[in-house]
Order: sequence, then structure tokens, then C-alpha cells
Amino acid sequence: MKALSMESKVSRRLTQPTATEVCAHIYAPRLRDFAAGFGYLTDINAAHLLMLHGTGLIPSDTAATLARALLRIEREGADAVPLDPQREDAYFNYEARLMEVAGADAGGRLHVARSRNDILATQDRLRARDAVLVLLDTLADTRGIVLRKAAEHADTVMPGYTHLQAAQPITYGFYLSGIAQAISRDMTRLRHALETLDACPLGAGALAGTAFPIDRSATAAWLGFSGYVDNALDAVASRDFAWEILSAVTIATVTWGRVAQDLFVWATPEFGLIDFPDSVAGTSSIMPQKKNPVALEYLKGKGGHMLGLLTASLAALKGTHFSHSGDGSRETMRGFWEAMVEAQRCAEVLRLVLAHAAPQPDTMLNRARRDFSSATDLADMLVRDAGMSFREAHHVVGAVVREALDRHLPACEIDSAMVAKAALAHTGRTLHLDAEAVAKCLDPIEGVAARTAAGGPAPARVRAQVERQLSSLTHDLEAIATQRAAVATSRDALKAALQALAAAR
Repeated sequence: MKALSMESKVSRRLTQPTATEVCAHIYAPRLRDFAAGFGYLTDINAAHLLMLHGTGLIPSDTAATLARALLRIEREGADAVPLDPQREDAYFNYEARLMEVAGADAGGRLHVARSRNDILATQDRLRARDAVLVLLDTLADTRGIVLRKAAEHADTVMPGYTHLQAAQPITYGFYLSGIAQAISRDMTRLRHALETLDACPLGAGALAGTAFPIDRSATAAWLGFSGYVDNALDAVASRDFAWEILSAVTIATVTWGRVAQDLFVWATPEFGLIDFPDSVAGTSSIMPQKKNPVALEYLKGKGGHMLGLLTASLAALKGTHFSHSGDGSRETMRGFWEAMVEAQRCAEVLRLVLAHAAPQPDTMLNRARRDFSSATDLADMLVRDAGMSFREAHHVVGAVVREALDRHLPACEIDSAMVAKAALAHTGRTLHLDAEAVAKCLDPIEGVAARTAAGGPAPARVRAQVERQLSSLTHDLEAIATQRAAVATSRDALKAALQALAAAR
């Protein structure tokens, strides 16, 4: 028999130590994530131990020894576990420490009826669940801030833009209410993904289950799942819950970047519609006058980053077999964990930006009065009061706008005579329009107030939208709190049962 130093540290099937390059480039990078998964691995070990003891698959004295060892390892923390790339990954390094603390025989018995494959799949779901719940909390907080500001600014009239050209008057509150609805859908997608991952893979083994009479429902309950993944192969082969979450956060960050793009433009001196405090800005190393919107630029750029992570993850998965493999179950998840960190950062920056964006009401209203965004209201008046078809009215008002531009007049200086002149030239009809009526329909405040159709920007409509969304937010918060409480209750029960087992003599 060869000397131990010439053999693999984890298998007698392998008669040579792992190559330096494999350790350096494959196993060592995996171990950098050891601390992030340490608590979940401890919980998985505890749940499996309690199940083995409950089904009589492990003697009571050995179970108590293992329980005490797991509690000690948890108490000492991840830093107390020596990490050796020659042991391949987190599980083998954890097991080596367990065998030191509990003894080789007891420590080696915990792995009965399971595999690293179902352990890793379970760890991924536990960790992803917590990450999503934290992100949902941040988005709910952001949504609440946005809705409160939407109600506050339901009367703050501003230009609405399409193609970055003045379109029709809206209010800043109307704009924020739209953002809140988009965040609501982001949360809905994430909550659906939580439902998708709510099944425990533990007990699936490598891919074909086990011949031991285990109780998968017990381990699922200890770990806060409502049930287990019914097919053992699917349990270790699939990470589609992660792709659903990654897709959701990619969609979300792309949307947040679009919001940032609006604010980025509106905060320029040329627009002057929004201002930000210095605390969310940067400056220049050479130009002393600069106040740079660094937070907005961060949000604008992250959508591309997330899209790249999603694409890379799915590309790594494509062509893999429907089973466990390093590329299918590990390489594909690297981008996912990075994406969850980035999504949380983005959500926190978005919350900061939207909480501190300060609309400039006078500038907003003045811009809306001068920039022809009320032209549609003038066309609507011709349809309503002069009996024109909308297309005919569109041509007449277009001619009025053209004349105003040629004369360098703002929209608020258009008068009834200009409208009558254009109507005569383009329709051959003589109009007798009330001067006050023309001025009123060109007033953006009046125009916004008149848009009372469902979904419109009239202040009363916006406030009603906000009330409905706040009610929806309350429902979402209750659902998230219920799920978080259920997870916490399961974990508390797991720890209490482990401590009781450890105290047994």
C-alpha cells in the first residue's frame, strides 16, 4: 500500500494527491465561499442527524456525540475549520473537522444515506431563499418610500416624455406610482421563485435516492421546506429555481437602470427637473465645479452586468447532462451568487436615490407650460368643440406648433387667433374659439386634472392608485413576514432539537 501522503485525502480510489493546478484553480476558489455556506451546511448536517436518529439509523450515543460536535463547530465558526484544497470542497473540509471533534468513527457515520450532490442542492436552496427574502425586504421598503412620495407629489406637474421629447403633461407622483408598480412586479416574480424552490432535495443522494429507510419529510420540515423534491434525479440535476431568480433580478435591474436614466437626464442643468443632495454625488479630480451622479451611473450600468451573469450561467448549463456535474451544478451557480450580491446592492442604491431625489416643481411646471406638451389637449378641444376628426385636428395643431416655433413663441403664448388661422388654412373652415378655452386647454395643470380616465395622471387618480398599491404592499409584507417567520420557527426548532439531543446521555 502506498504511503498516505501519496494518496487522495478523500478517496482510496484515487492513488495520487490532487494536482496543484486542480487545487489552485478549481478547489481553492470554491473554498473562498466556505464562510457564506457554513451556517447552511451546519443546519443540513443537524437536520440529517436528527432524521437518522429519529428513524433509528444511527445509535443514540453516537447521535448525541455528533450533536455536541455540530454545536461546537457552529459555536467556533467557519474560521475554526482548516481549509485544504486537497479535500476538494466545503463538505469534505467540514467533515474532516467533524471527525476531529466527534472522533473518526462517529464523524464518519453522519454521511449515511446522503451524497454531496443532494447536500449541495439543498444548501443552494437554503442560501438562495435567505438572499431573496432579504432582497424582498429592501424592495418592499423602497416601494413604500416611492408610494409615499407619489402621494406627496400627485399635484407636481411636469412634462412627460416619449423618445426623450416633450409628450404630454403628467405629475411626478404619477411617474413614481408607475415605478412602484414595476417594483411590485419585481417582487411578484421573486415571490414566485420562492415557491419554486420550496422543496427539499436532501435524501435524493447522488441521483437515485437510497435503500436506507430515511424520512425525507422530516429533513424537509427541519429545514423549513413545505415538502421534498419528489424525483431524486431532478433534485440534484436542477437549479431552475436559481435561473428564475436570476432572470427576475436581471429584469428588475434593467428596469431600475431605466429609471436611473430618466433621473440622470432630468438632473442635468439643461433639464433641471430633479436635484440630489451632495451625499449621493461624486466630483472631478480636475474640474472643481463638477457634481457627478455616480449613484445613477451605477444603476444604469448594472443591468448589463446582470444580463452578462444570466447569460453566462445559462451558457454554462447548456449542453450539460440532466444529472449532477461540476459544470451543471457548480459553474452555473457562480454567476448566480454574484448576481444576488449585486442585486441587493442595486436595490439599496435605488432606495437611496428615490428617497433623496428632489423634484423642482417650479422648473417642472414652467417647462410643461412652454414645451408644447399640451398640444394634444388643444387637438382634443378641436375634436370636442369644433367637430373635427382627430386626424384633422392633429394637422391643424401641428401647423399651430410650427408657427409658434418659427416665431420663437412658447406654448403658453399660443392664442385662439393662431388656431383659427391654421384651421382656415388647412380645413377651409372658420372657427370661433373662446380665447379662455384655448388658454385653459394649453394649461398643463388643467390638462393633467382633466385626465381622469382609469390609469391617468389626474391627482385624484394617482392618489387612488397609491392607496391600492399601499394595500397590495401591506399584503405582500404580511406574506413575506409569514414566510420568514416559518423559516425562523423551523430553524429554532432544529436548534432546540439538536441541543436536546446533545444533552442526552
